[in-house]
Amino acid sequence: MNLALFDFDGTITTREMFRPFIEFAVSPRRRALGGAVLAPMVAGYKLGWVSPNLMRSSAVCAGFRGVSEAQVFERGAAFAREVLPGVLRDEALERIAWHKAQGDRVVVVSGALDVYLSHWCRTHDLELLCSRLESRDGVLTGRYRGKQCVNAEKARRVRAVYDLSAYPVVYAYGDTPEDRDLLRVAHRRYFQWQEVT
Repeated sequence: MNLALFDFDGTITTREMFRPFIEFAVSPRRRALGGAVLAPMVAGYKLGWVSPNLMRSSAVCAGFRGVSEAQVFERGAAFAREVLPGVLRDEALERIAWHKAQGDRVVVVSGALDVYLSHWCRTHDLELLCSRLESRDGVLTGRYRGKQCVNAEKARRVRAVYDLSAYPVVYAYGDTPEDRDLLRVAHRRYFQWQEVT
């Protein structure tokens, strides 16, 4: 049995899905208020002055603080069912199926949110390490539980959960610089679907 690690956004999907999920799950009124508050930050992000991590954490706070966790997980299930099938790469699904047919352990390692990825991974019988939203007494705090699962955090979580020495071959698939640390833990690395050394 080998281990196969897949990034989600842009690797399994044809595009990044954080913003589409925010637009799908957050009420129009709350989106409008959040958009006004975050407008200067969005401008800074587009100019490269604001990091993707800060942009995502700010959007999570504006969109989900004080919202029922169960409600957001319900929206996540609907998003996984209604939206994600339309943005999946055939190449990725074929590669996942190939790994499963070999008896490999297949894990999605993503900065995307548990509230929708957990549903998608369960449907496809895949393991998951991802960014998780924090809740207290069933209400989202607007913060992440732990760090966002990006950059070095991806590799750290993989090493914390899996004994890499137990697998003859570790494969990793990614598409952006945020995946480079994940690729480094693997024997066989695929960046934008091209094998790299």
